[in-house]
Parts: sequence; C-alpha cells; structure tokens
Amino acid sequence: MRIGIPSETKTLEGRVALIPAAAADLVRRGHEVFIQAGAGSKSGYADADYAALGVTVLPDAAAVYEKGELIVKVKEPIEGDLKLLKKHHLLFCYLHLAAEPALTRSLLDIGLTGVAFESVDENGALPLLLPMSVIAGRIATQIGTTLLHQPNGGKGKLLGGMASTPRGKVVVLGAGAAGGNAAALAASAGANVVVFDKRPDRMAEMMALGPNVTALYAYESSVAEEVRNADIVVGAVLIPSAKAPRVVTEDMVKTMEKGSVLVDISIDQGGCFETSRPTTWKEPTYDVHGVTHFCVTNMPGAVPQTSSTAISAAILPYVQRLAAGNEWRDYAPLAAGINIENGKIVHPALQGMA
Repeated sequence: MRIGIPSETKTLEGRVALIPAAAADLVRRGHEVFIQAGAGSKSGYADADYAALGVTVLPDAAAVYEKGELIVKVKEPIEGDLKLLKKHHLLFCYLHLAAEPALTRSLLDIGLTGVAFESVDENGALPLLLPMSVIAGRIATQIGTTLLHQPNGGKGKLLGGMASTPRGKVVVLGAGAAGGNAAALAASAGANVVVFDKRPDRMAEMMALGPNVTALYAYESSVAEEVRNADIVVGAVLIPSAKAPRVVTEDMVKTMEKGSVLVDISIDQGGCFETSRPTTWKEPTYDVHGVTHFCVTNMPGAVPQTSSTAISAAILPYVQRLAAGNEWRDYAPLAAGINIENGKIVHPALQGMA
C-alpha cells in the first residue's frame, strides 16, 4: 500500500505520526511510504533520516495526498488538509468529531473512510489515546503550576508550599490516564490533591499515590465545594468518542479565588468546563471571572520529541494491519475505530451529528 505522512498543520503542532524507524518497518514489509519534507523536523528527525531508510520525501502536502492511499497523521485535518483529501483515502488520525460538527460534515461530503485513534478499542481500553493522555496529564500540571506564578497572571502561589506556608490545592476531575498522571505529578510536587471519579478501582489507585491525595465520588455538590478553594483545577473527563459532559459550571468558576487556574484536557471532546473554549499554543490562555483558562487542543504537541516517539510506537501495529488489505475490517479494535465511511457516520457515539 502507498502510505502518506503529511506535515501537521495545527498551530505550533510539532508531532509527526511515524518516526523514521516506524516508517522503515513499513518499507521492509513492501509498502511505499511518502512523507512531506520537514514533517519530522520539530520532532528531531531530518528528511535525510527518512530517505536513508527508503522513505520517499515529497516537497509538499499536495504530493503526499496525491501519492498516498492510507493517510497517517496525528491531529484532525483542517482547512488546508481538507482540500487535498479524496474519497479513496483511508484516514487514520485523531478526529475528535464529537466536538467538530463542521469537520464531520466536510469529511462526510468527501466520502472517505476515517478511522479515529481515540475510537480504537481493545476490550474496553483505548490504546491509541493512552500515550497522549499520559503526556497531556503531566503537561496540565506543569502548565497549571507555571500559570499560578504572578508574572503569568496567577495568584503567586508555590504549588507545593514550604515550611511556614500552606500547600497549594489541585482538584482533578477524572482519574483515567490523563487525570491520574496530572494528580500524580501534583502530589509529587507536594500539593494537596483531590481527585474525583465514579469508579471505585480508580479512586483506590488515586488514594494510593500518597497521604496528600484524597479521592472522592463525583457528586455535583462535592465538586462545587472543592473547586471553590482550588488553586488549579484539571479537567480530564472522558466519554469515549462522545462529547465531554460539563462538570464545572460558570457559577462554580465565579466562586474561585482570582488568579486560580483551570486546565481543560477534555477540550478535544468539547471541554468539561462551562467556560471552556478551544485555544492554541500561540494564544493558550484567557480569563473568565478572574480565573485563567488553559484549553489548548493539542497539549502533547508542545513536546514533540517525546510525543512522536510514543504515538508512533502505539499506532504502528494498527498501521501495519490497515496497510495489509481489507482484512483489517475483521479486526475488532480497528472496526470500532471507524467513525465515518462513504458519506455516513458509523460510530454509535456520533449518531445524530449530521
């Protein structure tokens, strides 16, 4: 099969879907692999690194989309990509269509087959969402800590505190891979951490992080109480392939101290704060009721060397199956990942969007 790897086009997105070693594996299996010039540069991989392993480097995106049958990228296509996608393409990337009705309509009009990383399901696990969730969770705490600094508009509080000063407080909504990693990093920094979830096993895992971590059932009244005096709130609520529920209301935000921080990891799926709206790494924050909001839709794109290596390792076995022929449709995890096909919505969580 002819596999195309275009450059990512989202603002300040540095990842590449397949690093040279992964692309070389596909070449050894007899596939033709084409990559756009410069696609791997922000992740530390030069065009020559790919060419030396038998990958064909093409000058622009148009050439990659023209050559490729299977298009493998990281983030969802945006305007420039949409002009180059055709009905015969098999698109494999993060799509997050639940929060993108306009993109959904565009892809339906093209008529291609779209398999979403976030929908690939291995017995209830989401293996292609996992690595980026881990990274996003850690970035959320790092960013939130920095945004508490007074020069960045924060209240001027050291997250872990010190002798004679109070510790900072971090509230995490959701104890999955993203929320769990956000909580673990905050706890290791010395903060008092409150994690909300509804699953007893995940709450137990959070409690095991340390004596400064409390895990609570996500009653609305309890969330409101803990958010009120939080320094950082991290939203990491996930309903697979569906739009995220709004867990923190605007009224809750109004009760927070000025200079506090909200970080919404769930923004890819529409956000779990009522006051959330998508932002970019170029303009990552905005203020609502004196509270700083960070809602960047591609958080892992800020650490592309780490992220590209992680996502490439995760997706390669699935790319191999997709490239081997139509037998991939008989493989349940990939079949579950089909979001759209032949101008129709396929995934149950997206029904009724268009």
